[in-house]
Amino acid sequence: MDENATRPAAILWDMDGTLIDSEPYWMKAEITLCAEYDVSWSRDDAMAITGLPLERSGEALRDRGVNRPVSEIVGLLLDEVSARVRESIPWQEDARRLLDRAISAGIPCALVTMSYRRLAEAVTDREPAFGAVVAGDMVSNGKPHPEPYLKAAELLGVPIASCLAIEDSGPGVASAHAAGARTVGIQRLIPIQSLPGISRVASLDSLTDEAIAAIMAGAVVDELVDEADRQT
Repeated sequence: MDENATRPAAILWDMDGTLIDSEPYWMKAEITLCAEYDVSWSRDDAMAITGLPLERSGEALRDRGVNRPVSEIVGLLLDEVSARVRESIPWQEDARRLLDRAISAGIPCALVTMSYRRLAEAVTDREPAFGAVVAGDMVSNGKPHPEPYLKAAELLGVPIASCLAIEDSGPGVASAHAAGARTVGIQRLIPIQSLPGISRVASLDSLTDEAIAAIMAGAVVDELVDEADRQT
């Protein structure tokens, strides 16, 4: 990143879907667990809980018919996904490139995830770039509440308004934006709704030094056009 560009004080990364391509791992773990109880679970079901606190996922599976306590459901899902991530981190290639640029420029980074700390540590144990981790079992209020992002900025010792947050889900975007971070929604598996003040990109490669400088200065960069926008 250009040292002369308007740079964020820190980059705050969502993990699942944004930084690593772990959503298929979660879906498989959910489907496998549901199958043990002869319960149907579709891709749409999985998408509906993406980005929410893990307790909400556990409640959804329990309510569908997985006859276990929510804490046990969450633990089983975490065991499966953590084991797969520890075998090989499934980096999103564009996110890996942006992370490398941030590392080279000396920009602090934090993970802000609703997965629990043991899954986050499957990444941070092998990638020391992250100066702070805020996981779902470390906050009282999960996304879309602003607490996770506010805590990440506090741990890094930087103003939240000077941070760039990168998210791939509605709850995550809402959390980062409510906290006061400059927020970018990356289009992965879930459509990112057009909202005032939210930048949207189809690839993190679009976050050039110039684009980041503009976003940090208050501009909105929007590469995605809603169907409604096309019709007007």
